[in-house]
Amino acid sequence: MFYPLALLLLAVTAQASVMTLKSPRFVVSDSTGSQLRAEPTASPVKLGARENLKITFQVVDKEDEKGVQPHQTFIRFYDASTGEEGIQPVRVTPGGKAKFDLNLSKPPLYLPPTSDEPLKVSLIIGTPDYDPLSVQLFDLVLPRSQPAPVHPDEAVFHPRPELKHTFRPEQKVPNKFISLVFSGIALAPWFVLLGLWSQVAPRATGLFSPSILPFIASLGAFEGLLLTYWLKLRLGDVLLYGSILGVITVFTGRQALSSIAAKRTQ
Repeated sequence: MFYPLALLLLAVTAQASVMTLKSPRFVVSDSTGSQLRAEPTASPVKLGARENLKITFQVVDKEDEKGVQPHQTFIRFYDASTGEEGIQPVRVTPGGKAKFDLNLSKPPLYLPPTSDEPLKVSLIIGTPDYDPLSVQLFDLVLPRSQPAPVHPDEAVFHPRPELKHTFRPEQKVPNKFISLVFSGIALAPWFVLLGLWSQVAPRATGLFSPSILPFIASLGAFEGLLLTYWLKLRLGDVLLYGSILGVITVFTGRQALSSIAAKRTQ
């Protein structure tokens, strides 16, 4: 029986204290500073385009009514019709007193866009050792907001028409027989030329003799080296292999020329 009572007493003593608002009041003045109306918070409060709103209140402990400086205090403007809201921190003195000013001649950025519906103004207060506090102050009627100016690049961020590509129709291929006939006509002069050249050109005698064939092979090796360089070799490798082939070509060439000269003197 003792333990439940002890736990109950511990829970009561550990319960956080309660804050409350004392003397909340609003004052509406015109652009010259002349006071138009001042009274405790009521609803709704109507504010003109050139008028100013001042809200004053004090945060106190509910039991001893001593001033409390909350850790965080915010004033919230909420439009129930659009769901837009604006929240602004409020500075509170160590004695718990606070003041908030709203000047409609220069509308602040935290104020949400206004419509024909009033904004619900409330306070949200939080601090350690106290229960959080949310107080609905009043409904604020403001002039309707002007529409936002249209940005010159706004159209870029809207959906664009779908791009439809027009592809060129496939090229018609002529008949294969016609293609072969005209290809034969184009190649015929070359075959005629080769046939006539074989009849009039001098024949190379002794081209594959042991004294001339090494020179012909060295010249073919040069052609193969250039082809390999185009495929994968580096310039340094080509110069190295080319110098070796050059020496071989010089000796094989002298041997081939000597054998041809010997045959002519016989």
